Amino acid sequence: MTPRSAKRGLVRPYVITDGRAHPTRNTFDLVTLVSAAQGGDLAGLSPEKRRVMALCRGGSLSVAEVAGHLQIPVSVTKVLLGDLVDSGHILTRSPIPSAELPDIKILQEVLDGLRARL
Repeated sequence: MTPRSAKRGLVRPYVITDGRAHPTRNTFDLVTLVSAAQGGDLAGLSPEKRRVMALCRGGSLSVAEVAGHLQIPVSVTKVLLGDLVDSGHILTRSPIPSAELPDIKILQEVLDGLRARL
């Protein structure tokens, strides 16, 4: 039987975030896309931030995907991402909102008008 602490990981989340519970910016949701900025010196970054950078260099990932790959809670991932945005290491992009469907009444009127012309 493994000890309880071994199941949760060796580093507690508050250590990863330097004791912070919230990101510097509150603009991340689960589907916000994250990609690595061009260049960017990795010196001075924590191991977790370096892992984020390695993941994002392969292309854009959502916040949920980054958290899944790192196997850390989304709230902790958002703090790390906020720091990396502030330092210019990563870029974020909100997902494109889904298009609103037109009103069915308007579509019916257009269809009726076309049928009347034919």
